[in-house]
Amino acid sequence: MTVTLTTHPLLSAGDPQIFHRLRPDAGAPLLAPAGAAPDIWFEADAASQRHGCVRFVVDGEWLYGCAEAADDAGMQAAAHRAYADLFHVLGASASPHLLRLWNYFSGINADGGGAERYRQFNAGRQQAFIEARRSAFEGSPAACALGTQTGPLRVYFLAGRVPPLAIENPRQVSAYRYPDAYGPRSPTFSRAALADVGEQRCALFISGTASIVGHTTMHIGDVRRQAEESLANIAAVRAVAAERAGVPFPAESLTYTVYVRRPADLATVRGVFEQAVGAHGRAAQDALYLQADICRTELLVEIEAHGFARTVSAPE
Repeated sequence: MTVTLTTHPLLSAGDPQIFHRLRPDAGAPLLAPAGAAPDIWFEADAASQRHGCVRFVVDGEWLYGCAEAADDAGMQAAAHRAYADLFHVLGASASPHLLRLWNYFSGINADGGGAERYRQFNAGRQQAFIEARRSAFEGSPAACALGTQTGPLRVYFLAGRVPPLAIENPRQVSAYRYPDAYGPRSPTFSRAALADVGEQRCALFISGTASIVGHTTMHIGDVRRQAEESLANIAAVRAVAAERAGVPFPAESLTYTVYVRRPADLATVRGVFEQAVGAHGRAAQDALYLQADICRTELLVEIEAHGFARTVSAPE
């Protein structure tokens, strides 16, 4: 785990300098922009600590870490171990509330021996949530899960002292309420989370968002329409977050990571994205495009985002 003390140009001096974007050497090749390698921002110089498979840093206000687990015994066991160790770290910390999770592992759509590896991951993750008496349903944290080309299961996480406010998308069935057709254990995440970060500011963390309406994949085989649908879902989440926070989160004010399954689709996806956020604005300039597999084989693109806004009071 690397802690970088460089301030991102999107963040003003009053913003907490903390968040994660996947490094291009973590098994998801960087497609654009050339040479970019944003990683992590953290407020204070803090020594790395370790428990089990988790490495983490904490500054008294924020806790950032990475759980890394080999899947020799299967993806379900790896996910359970990673999350069990993660929850042990949080339980002993003054920053126990998960704000955002990033899950990466190879072969996400592959058969893991009787079940797709993503479904096995969901089973291990949910079981760890339940055993730790954490909400695996309403109130679960914002998250994403992407397939890398290589590497073990890596679960990056950000936690704080104050619990976030979970946000759902009115256009979609909550992921934790998906029917059994998507696996015996549903995914454990909310569509987004609002977090009070102090000094009358809140952060919006939008989970990985794809071309799903209700619980159904839309526009199979059409990457352009999938990118448009993903952005429509993000717009719906932004609207709910704005209502709850009492401040807007304009599309052009957020920072994005765009995961593209097929490198040949980059130009199409980028064109749709830049049309939505403004081709010459900072959102387009700072967006990362990574090659990664999405949690459903028919999904070709997934987009996540985060941003900050000044508020009068904490989100409700």
